[in-house]
Amino acid sequence: MSKYLVTGGAGYVGSVVAAHLLEAGHQVTVLDDLSTGFREAVPAGAEFVEGRIQEAGKVLDGSFDGVLHFAASSQVGESVADPEKYWRNNVAGSLELVGAMRVAGVRKLVFSSTAATYGEPEAVPIAETARTAPTNTYGATKLAVDHLITSEAVAHDLAAVSLRYFNVAGAYAGSSGVTFGERHEPESHLIPLVFQAALGQRPHIAVYGDDYPTPDGTCIRDYIHVADLAEAHLLALDAAKPGEHLICNLGNGSGFSVREVIESVKRVTGREIPVQVAGRRAGDPAVLVASAARAHEALGWTPRRPELDDIVADAWRFTLEKNGQ
Repeated sequence: MSKYLVTGGAGYVGSVVAAHLLEAGHQVTVLDDLSTGFREAVPAGAEFVEGRIQEAGKVLDGSFDGVLHFAASSQVGESVADPEKYWRNNVAGSLELVGAMRVAGVRKLVFSSTAATYGEPEAVPIAETARTAPTNTYGATKLAVDHLITSEAVAHDLAAVSLRYFNVAGAYAGSSGVTFGERHEPESHLIPLVFQAALGQRPHIAVYGDDYPTPDGTCIRDYIHVADLAEAHLLALDAAKPGEHLICNLGNGSGFSVREVIESVKRVTGREIPVQVAGRRAGDPAVLVASAARAHEALGWTPRRPELDDIVADAWRFTLEKNGQ
């Protein structure tokens, strides 16, 4: 049994990973300021400390075996409008965390990175060797933290793995009977937005562009089940090696278009989804799909829930539960 600090463990991915750690028999402490997370999302059995990432030094000591770092500001649009917030929270906060780990002698880190570090892809599927050229402040700050971690690994023998997610979706029903799922305020992710249209909470779902060079004219994205994502984090803890910083993409390796997602929601919910086509959004690539070959080779990871309808069905169950239905 090991002991881990999970920063941002009251958020979507952090809470699911914390639940997986507990179910694997580990001790878990969650550090979260609840600015975007939810106290009820912290799994039973985890110690909860309300606080910012800059306060990690008050929590960490030599009893911890590692840190899983999810705490970050993550809204792309907001990052462009308020870049200072993102450099302060994501980069300066991570610098404080890494320093606190060094002082406490905690030498293992798994970092929640993002496909936004790549920007506009030159080729798909996207491999970790692809050029990194973020098109927004969010992606730029995540890339900066990746560089920070590489420096720390080389200089101070940190064992580190960065996991670059593509589109995370679905929900996880933990062994405690509690379901952990996606909820953001405001919501910006496609599947929850389509659910809102299905529930009548929004008049329609907007499709931004139907003239892309794809089979149905809409953008294609790589969707990964949040439980598959969580399993990769536990494997990353085992794979981390002192003095090395491993970077792995996490995705299914295949993509689904916006229209395919909407059709999947129709099948799963049995409801009609009002659709309104709008113009393209600036900077939206036609296709974003991951190559997860390195995660397969280095972590021994293969997604076990690749079907879109299964991902949508799990997310829909959580949505109904959240809405008291």
